[in-house]
Amino acid sequence: MPTDAATVCGLRRAARKMSLSSVQPTLSTLKTCQTDIGTGMDIVSEVALDLVEAQGTDDSPNVKKLEQMMLECARLDNEINCFVASVEQMTAQVRHEPPEAMFTLKDSVKTRFDELMAEASDTEIRRHSKVAAFKENIRKSLTKGNETGASVEEELDEDIAVTQSQTNFTCPLTQVEMVNPVKNKKCQHYYDQEAVLAMIKNKQSKKKSFRCPVVGCGNTDVKKSDLELDLVMKRTIQNQKRQSGRSRV
Repeated sequence: MPTDAATVCGLRRAARKMSLSSVQPTLSTLKTCQTDIGTGMDIVSEVALDLVEAQGTDDSPNVKKLEQMMLECARLDNEINCFVASVEQMTAQVRHEPPEAMFTLKDSVKTRFDELMAEASDTEIRRHSKVAAFKENIRKSLTKGNETGASVEEELDEDIAVTQSQTNFTCPLTQVEMVNPVKNKKCQHYYDQEAVLAMIKNKQSKKKSFRCPVVGCGNTDVKKSDLELDLVMKRTIQNQKRQSGRSRV
């Protein structure tokens, strides 16, 4: 009998381990969905900027509809965050409980998910980084559209022209012109998206933090969550490139 009991316990532990391991692929899929949601929100933002630039206002019905799309995407992103957090928290808790706790894991996850969703407010949804960037990009676009006879450098907001390298649209990492400029919300500096994400990933693989490469910056820990795509800056770079191309003809 002791041997049988030990065997049963071993089987239960193995079953629990297998059940928990099956959770990870699902979470990975959801996190991939979040990446797709973020890409979709960037596309919506670009379409909104096209409309604002063409119409000279952010008060058109179409722009309002796009803003609502951004909010719906933000709600979905938040819902995934809550679900992932509830699964991770409850599975971590189950690992330290008897194998029988696996039978109530689904209910525990649902209860925790409902709690996290109840804590989320519309205000927090509107503070979603991409929703905030959407509104900021439109504001910058309107401000830029109201300025006439100014040079490219004069058209930039003060928070964009932080350093000479940024005014020249040069990434401090690659030392070449940025393609997809992202702004660091903490220190206000800009980098090319591909370069900075690669650097952050490289540092994380070595269990190190990534320091902002701008000379004199005190930001010693640049995170992916600190970065937001600046579509107005991107368009300004593209416009300057087109103007430079025409001037050479």
